[in-house]
Amino acid sequence: MKGFSIIFENDDFIAINKEAGMLTIPDRHDETQLSLYKILTQKYGKVFIVHRLDRDTSGLILFARNEVTHKYLSQLFEQRNIRKKYMGIVRGSMPEKKGSINEPIAEHPVKKGVMTISKKGKPSLTNYEVIEDYGIYSLVQFEIQSGRTHQIRVHTKSVGHPIICDEIYGDGKPILLSSFKKKYKLSNNELEERPLISRLALHSASLGFKDRQQKEFFIEAPLPKDMKAILQQLRKIRK
Repeated sequence: MKGFSIIFENDDFIAINKEAGMLTIPDRHDETQLSLYKILTQKYGKVFIVHRLDRDTSGLILFARNEVTHKYLSQLFEQRNIRKKYMGIVRGSMPEKKGSINEPIAEHPVKKGVMTISKKGKPSLTNYEVIEDYGIYSLVQFEIQSGRTHQIRVHTKSVGHPIICDEIYGDGKPILLSSFKKKYKLSNNELEERPLISRLALHSASLGFKDRQQKEFFIEAPLPKDMKAILQQLRKIRK
């Protein structure tokens, strides 16, 4: 089905690879909208929400299949006993190849649904490692030690390297190949250039945890096509 794929399932939980644009849960203002929760409820009967991903973030998300697992997994997330890794493409080069952003995050005093760095905010720690650096853009792996709303997006903005195509914390502009490829030409059957990527370039890449029986799980969701496309072009140009 368009919008997501099932990576792993057992009697306790379902691991989903969510596409960008798909809601995790129904919008409070419009409950008719399609969401992962709605689709899975139709397929499995009752499912339980453990954590969420922003609509425009792609990648791995867990749903519990029973109350006991729901309580257990929710506690793992609350106690930071789940290793969450994200991949993101940021503007420019990060300040260091490996580092941490440790800035408290609070809701913006005026803009609803927008988060900001604030001394009054909750402690928030994001560790990062640069995987590929192309000067104009970099592929960065993030590991969040706290689960604040829009944490990676707010933290990358705070160091001057927002996630590309971020409409709230960046300029929101789609990335065109012509913007960084010299002598770019439209192909004959194209009337206008199609963006390589036009949505928030952030992907929930992996989750590592132990289940109730202390069995180790490490689940990965591969990078989506649009993020792969821009990286492919950047690699070609570097060569």
